[in-house]
Amino acid sequence: MRTIAQISDLHFGRHDGAVVEALLDSLRVSDSDLVVVSGDLTQRARRHEFALARAFLDRIGRPLLVVPGNHDVPPVYRPVSRLLRPLARFDRYVSADRQPLFVDDEIAVLGLGTARGLAGKNGRVSVEQMAAIRHVLGELPGRLFKVLVTHHPLAVPMLAAPLQMVGRARRALDAVADAGVHLLLSGHYHRWAGGEAPAQVTRQRSVLVAHAGTAVSTRTRGGEANSYNLIRLDGRRLEVAVMGWQPQGGFIPAERQRFVLGASGWSAAPAAAMVAAESPGDPNPD
Repeated sequence: MRTIAQISDLHFGRHDGAVVEALLDSLRVSDSDLVVVSGDLTQRARRHEFALARAFLDRIGRPLLVVPGNHDVPPVYRPVSRLLRPLARFDRYVSADRQPLFVDDEIAVLGLGTARGLAGKNGRVSVEQMAAIRHVLGELPGRLFKVLVTHHPLAVPMLAAPLQMVGRARRALDAVADAGVHLLLSGHYHRWAGGEAPAQVTRQRSVLVAHAGTAVSTRTRGGEANSYNLIRLDGRRLEVAVMGWQPQGGFIPAERQRFVLGASGWSAAPAAAMVAAESPGDPNPD
């Protein structure tokens, strides 16, 4: 069994200090095997904002996988830095790894940066990144549960409100299908959404999608509280708990989605399906 905490859109510089402390407390209690940060660590890519983000990351005390978001690229009023050195400060304060990878004996998680100086706020997936999806995740053993992390969404869950996808999303989803990816994690829109991606955009491969809300920013959307996703994997079973911020209680479960992976793909599962199995099983059933 593995636990992944997905936090996103921190926007240090427009953050709530009390929510930051509550988030750190909640992450400690979660005892996650990996903490994924899916972009927008800063508000305007300023040095002091990156310094705050770095100090926050250092306090988590768990394995980290971090990708940049469009707010981690210098704004348009700093055109030289935006065009020539878009991720210089991210590299200095966070990580210069363009394809962070976490692999253990149960999961493989690959991160890709989709923020660009020229691509606008919705980003783009490069041809090289599509190749990385195929070669890095695709060449790992099929028994591993495979996760792809980007800031900008590659797909919208069925029944969720429509959103604008990252540039070249359809071509990237071909790579996702080729590599046998099970789960896509993203942020950007400051709203939680989760479920199965439409089969017509994933070449009929069943892929789950989880968009995270904003974890600690004051820039919430539509009255939605600060939140993060707590994902528990148990073989062919997956649960996404949306941990919502409450001023009197900290981060508590606000919503849960449970899925089970069968021969025909993912399907909704009752709560009992998340009872720990005696054997983790293979996430790629025949």
